[in-house]
Amino acid sequence: MDARFLYPLESCKIIHLLRHGQALHNVEAEKDRNALLSPHLFDAPLTYHGHQQVENLRKCIVSSGLLKRVELVVTSPLLRTMQTAFGVFGNEHEQPNMISSPPILALEVARDRNGVRPPDMRRNVSEYQSLFPTIDFSQIESEEDNLWRPDVRESEEEILARGLEFMKWLWKRPEKEVAVVSHGIVLQHMLYVFANDCDESIRHELCKRFANCEIRTVVIVDKGLV
Repeated sequence: MDARFLYPLESCKIIHLLRHGQALHNVEAEKDRNALLSPHLFDAPLTYHGHQQVENLRKCIVSSGLLKRVELVVTSPLLRTMQTAFGVFGNEHEQPNMISSPPILALEVARDRNGVRPPDMRRNVSEYQSLFPTIDFSQIESEEDNLWRPDVRESEEEILARGLEFMKWLWKRPEKEVAVVSHGIVLQHMLYVFANDCDESIRHELCKRFANCEIRTVVIVDKGLV
């Protein structure tokens, strides 16, 4: 065994990064990338296959015991991510004999790349609250989407800055095991924040493109505490 690092548990957090299930815009983009500019794909929902992916992942995290360990779920406030977050980690009926579900918190910093493409624009918070009454939207300041811009696409540098902002926010949270439900490019940039601490081979594998409904688990360490 090649053990090169040893850190105390109190300086670590376990983060489960999950990309949403297959959504309608994913399917349409495979046929024609220009479809991503269609207003008909506004806040694209999961497809039937996407819902199946979510259901299968739910079974896996229940059987593995992960659902019992996760203390908080952070989700992007877009329809496809919240459908995934609730489908995988939520408890629709909250029955006493069912596994208790962790709280789910919607956070703007976890949303998809902003601008130009209608699938990445969110609905009003009040509409989401009626669809997902158990999700906490208290961290979202604006009822309407004031981040999405019709003529400017968010740069990768801006996404990386968001990833850093999110990881700093996450580290201040008391929870030690957290699930994050977001979007492929955003999850990659969250991982890029720590990529320089990894060997090149590990970095390549860790930061490669996420498949729909793929979950990737990492441990982050506050080296200032060790």
